[in-house]
Amino acid sequence: MKRLLTLAALAAALAFAAPGFAQEKKAEPTPPAAAAPAAPASAAPATPAPAAPAAAPAAPDHPVLVPVDKISSGDTAWMLTSMALVLMMTIPGLALFYGGMVRKKNVLATLMQSFAITCLVTVIWVVAGYSIAFIPGGSFFGGMDRLFLNGMVFQKEAGKVMVSHLGLTVPESVYMAFQMTFAIITPALITGAFADRMKFSAMLWFMGLWSLLIYSPIAHMMWESTSGFWATKGVLDFAGGTVVHINAGIAALVCALVLGKRIGYGREPMAPHNLTLTVIGASLLWVGWFGFNAGSAVAADGRAGMAMVVTQLATAVAALAWMFTEWMTKGKPSVLGIASGAVAGLVAITPASGFVGVLGAFVIGIAAGVVCYFAATSVKRMFGYDDSLDAFGVHCVGGIVGALLTGPLNVKEISGTDGSFLVQLGAVATTLVVSGVGSFIILKVIDMVIGLRVTEEEEREGLDVSLHGERVE
Repeated sequence: MKRLLTLAALAAALAFAAPGFAQEKKAEPTPPAAAAPAAPASAAPATPAPAAPAAAPAAPDHPVLVPVDKISSGDTAWMLTSMALVLMMTIPGLALFYGGMVRKKNVLATLMQSFAITCLVTVIWVVAGYSIAFIPGGSFFGGMDRLFLNGMVFQKEAGKVMVSHLGLTVPESVYMAFQMTFAIITPALITGAFADRMKFSAMLWFMGLWSLLIYSPIAHMMWESTSGFWATKGVLDFAGGTVVHINAGIAALVCALVLGKRIGYGREPMAPHNLTLTVIGASLLWVGWFGFNAGSAVAADGRAGMAMVVTQLATAVAALAWMFTEWMTKGKPSVLGIASGAVAGLVAITPASGFVGVLGAFVIGIAAGVVCYFAATSVKRMFGYDDSLDAFGVHCVGGIVGALLTGPLNVKEISGTDGSFLVQLGAVATTLVVSGVGSFIILKVIDMVIGLRVTEEEEREGLDVSLHGERVE
């Protein structure tokens, strides 16, 4: 009976996702006006009609230098705050969330991964990542005009500052730094899949190459509105359902498969060593996500406000959906379960946060909580892969749920555009293929050169001691 109730809940969630919004009635064509009679030949010449007003200048399609009085102090303040919130999601948020879920002998190594990735990707983003992602270029790869942030200027005496064509009311330096925090957390999410068993050196090489060759091109395809392949086709990805979550989630699954299972997986207990840290980490992720989603409006405006509302709602709904599903199937609701459900809701609402209303947030939250629960439990057991901390089950699956539901649940009054399920599906498929295949190639090359996995002795001793010479007492 419990399984039937659970399946019924899943079916109801998916049923709600069907397109249910009435299309706006097309305006009736206006009948042509009757032709005016010709003026007699003796009539005086008509007074010349006033000249039509000059057309408004076209929006820039590349970064431009503008007077500083064109900058919005409110938008800039909100974006600076959002940048700090999103950085907090990685350190300490994700670091604690993952650190509490591993065994005690690997907690420092797990924290170290998030911290080191923050440092490494910051440098890579400034050198080339930002230019590849957000400077106009080809359909799949951006331009090279911003290598080492060349040309990103602030001229105090001249009273001018460079702005991105994707955020005209804030300095480009602020927009770049905000997007840097997305580039940081995305590879950090992948580490949850290979916890306890990857060499630190291999991890650094993989994350560096992945950031340049996978993350930045996908960000360009989805977000660079003047030349990105899917951006120009109208994909709706407000804050990174494809770019961040599906991208990281499928790479995480590939890592888990290539590295293989942890020693003793399925035979030895591998319970989280400190769920207090995990709950603190999940709470920091939740708070930071307001910068993640509402900050993606790149303005302190009504869309940012609506994104914040639906983010809070979908997260709460997903946490409850996961909790009740687990309660029905296992007999008890767990602390790890409700925290994981909240993260699943945050993931799923990410692509939709600037496009859906309250009903959409409810539907996405229910679907994410139920679907991600089964992905992280039943599906993982069925296929036998060792996704240590459910990076694939929560981020890839949750990202797919949110990205696909964004099309039919899009509210045009909020988004200002139409949604297309087929466009959403195409963007999801592209991300899965590019990131999945690309990650596999990078991993195999690294494995041939320096090796990916620690030795059995190092794994049994724990990565804290074997890789870093430290331990938690």
